[in-house]
Amino acid sequence: MQYLSFVTLLWAFSFSLIGVYLAGQVDSWFAAFSRVAIALLIFLPFTRLSSVTPRVAVQLMVIGAIQIGLMYGFYYHSFLYLSVPEVLLFTVMTPVYITIINDLIEKRLHLHYLFVALLATAGAITIRQAQVNEDFWTGLLLVQGANFCFALGQVLYQKLPKGNALPPQHTCFGFFFFGALIVTGLSYMILGNSEKLPTTQLQWGILIYLGLIASGLGYFLWNKGATLVSVGSLAIMNNVLIPIGVLVNLLIWNRQADLLSLSLGSGIICLALLINYYFEKKIITKPTKKPQHSSNEL
Repeated sequence: MQYLSFVTLLWAFSFSLIGVYLAGQVDSWFAAFSRVAIALLIFLPFTRLSSVTPRVAVQLMVIGAIQIGLMYGFYYHSFLYLSVPEVLLFTVMTPVYITIINDLIEKRLHLHYLFVALLATAGAITIRQAQVNEDFWTGLLLVQGANFCFALGQVLYQKLPKGNALPPQHTCFGFFFFGALIVTGLSYMILGNSEKLPTTQLQWGILIYLGLIASGLGYFLWNKGATLVSVGSLAIMNNVLIPIGVLVNLLIWNRQADLLSLSLGSGIICLALLINYYFEKKIITKPTKKPQHSSNEL
């Protein structure tokens, strides 16, 4: 759990740095590509091709392509439509996606997730009650796309050691970033705008920080932590980031926010989270029926 807690503090500043200094100023696909490329450079010296089977290498690349390659595409573009606190609060659905994906893999499903999703959406609408327009819905859907990709990647990575003999994770984590690099690189080549590259030292500095610290160190420790905890604990830790990130943004960058709407909407979203936690706890503590034996069994 300490790995997840440490990374939460690292990522608390990332949302604001992207929303304030990069969104709308630096091409989103270039920002994603450069962030992944810098992170990959960190792990290249440690990567050992002989220590991992081709099957595991491909699995790591696929997970990286989904968890941060595709996720960054949705995530960075959402800042063009939403404020930083809104992006943070709308990530509340990530734990729900984690548990749904895990249930589907294990061939079970609990319908209370639909109610939780609808309630969380109501909270999101409350935050933007005066400006529920096309931009709002576009931003909300983009964040949900990012949430789903991030959740799917975490679940797949958590289950990876259970079906494979893995070497020390730092010797194979480069494949994770290589998969993400393929997605973000191709996306920048096809969809990117070369006229919107960083123009200031501050923007370049933020991209380097995001690549070295938030992505390179952050994703390695987060995914390593994910393999050491239960799915339930992983889901909960995904939402610990929200209040810390919002607090950082409001105290440093966004002091003019509509605190009333933000508080009301946040309260509804927190209620959705508590309801989800209640059902999760109920499912975990539900007694299992013992098999009945026939009277003539020896």
